[in-house]
Amino acid sequence: MRHVIDNQFVLARAPEGPLAAWLDGFARFLSAKGYAASTIRQRVQRAVSFSYWLMQEQTELSDLTSDHPALYLQDRALQVITRRNFLAGLRQLLEFLRLEGVVAEEPAADSPTTQVDQCVHAYEQYLRDMRGLVDLTIQSRSPVVRRFLEHRFGDGQVALPQLSASDVVEFVQREVSPTTKRNRAKVITIALRSFLGYVGYRGEAMPDLVAAVPAVAEWPMASIPRAISPDEVHQLLTGIDRDTPKGRRNYAVLLLLARLGLRAGEIASLQLDDIDWTTGTMQVRTKGGHCNAFPLTHEIGEAIADYLRNGRPRSDSRRVFLRSKAPIRGFRGGSTVVCIVDSIVKQTGVNTPTRGTHQFRHGLATEMLRQGASLGEIGELLGHRHPDTTRIYAKVDIDALRALAMPWPGGVR
Repeated sequence: MRHVIDNQFVLARAPEGPLAAWLDGFARFLSAKGYAASTIRQRVQRAVSFSYWLMQEQTELSDLTSDHPALYLQDRALQVITRRNFLAGLRQLLEFLRLEGVVAEEPAADSPTTQVDQCVHAYEQYLRDMRGLVDLTIQSRSPVVRRFLEHRFGDGQVALPQLSASDVVEFVQREVSPTTKRNRAKVITIALRSFLGYVGYRGEAMPDLVAAVPAVAEWPMASIPRAISPDEVHQLLTGIDRDTPKGRRNYAVLLLLARLGLRAGEIASLQLDDIDWTTGTMQVRTKGGHCNAFPLTHEIGEAIADYLRNGRPRSDSRRVFLRSKAPIRGFRGGSTVVCIVDSIVKQTGVNTPTRGTHQFRHGLATEMLRQGASLGEIGELLGHRHPDTTRIYAKVDIDALRALAMPWPGGVR
């Protein structure tokens, strides 16, 4: 006997098992998240098979846990990719059942067990609460600190007062070899200095251990920023198909990069409430937990409004920019913005300096300098906290530097 699911499609026979009564609701749940009808049908059918297996295993709905999908897949000979797709759909099914209150919430993750875990967790809380660092920065430092503590204390007791300069030097020598890239070496030493500063802050070891971290050889102002040119920006913007919802979103994102020099993470975290259409400003959460006001120019405002009216999917999320495919939600982080830029560069075929987002900050700063803006004005717009960060852009004003050049002794031969 056939069975209709939420008036959307028909199953060959009525479903059986503990999930049978919840399949219509699951279909509506997926539909609300923006999934295509074909995807909803596929996932409901998989839920039907899962329900039948639960019935065979004599598993009641109240006993269902996150372990059951994996056990179910063990009984099926599936390719790795298919198993992943199955598992993703079944996890969504469990999410729906928990929201409906028919399956118990999973217990919270256990608190850090080992002393190394506890120490790293406390350090992360310090960076987040006391230093105001963003999660991306914290995530880059935690693994280094964990390796350092495991190197020094292993699985035993973590006694921070026992740390010495030789421990620090030995760890850096082990982590950094002659073939290690300079940027990677800097990540390690910066994380180690940060952690040792935290240890000194706690008063558990001598603060001067920070000075024991070897310095990575670096020549300030040695490189020139890889800036995208105004012509290249124009080619990218005009190459976007603004007749599609995705194109409208990508156009607005690219304008925020090129006209305001926003970072990828700042765009990803932008909220609807951050835009004040009356005053024509945007509140942007920048690095270090700061919040700066940026002008909402006519060009940018028009692009964002076009996306919100004609391109943004319906969603309860307060993020300005959302994924174009299900599940519909805000960007997970700046990496999504980087992927958007990369796809635009590939589609348009423009030969840009890089495929990343920072080239737009460099391009904006370079153009402002050539138009007569001071380094202070550039630093204020880009949100630089230290003048030295902006000073590198003085190198890109070749015409101004040429006027300062001393003539070659003896003239040109």
